[in-house]
Amino acid sequence: VQLQACGGGLVQPGGSLRLSCAASGRTISDYYMGWFRQAPGKEREFVTSISRSGGSTDYADSVKGRFTISRDNAKNMVYLQMSSLKPEDTAVYYCAADRSIMTKSLLGVDYWGQGTLVTVSS
Repeated sequence: VQLQACGGGLVQPGGSLRLSCAASGRTISDYYMGWFRQAPGKEREFVTSISRSGGSTDYADSVKGRFTISRDNAKNMVYLQMSSLKPEDTAVYYCAADRSIMTKSLLGVDYWGQGTLVTVSS
């Protein structure tokens, strides 16, 4: 599976942004999908995941209530709607795919996208 993330950019604190991840090569309906992020000088961390059907989601505590993951299997797309953004959300955001249930561990990810930079600053 090839993953292409886009939608990053500069946004003011309190603003919103929507990231998209386009998959090709295989249908994403066979995969748990998710987003991870890596802030400058920090390790990559789990943000959110969504089950194959979209019926189950999981979020890091730091983004609960502010971020929403969704997927459109027919279009082979995954989305991350981010709102009430904070400066600490600044990071490169990576789309990810996992053949099994996606956990918070990076080790279980089977495929990574190239990342898109989100900068939250006034």
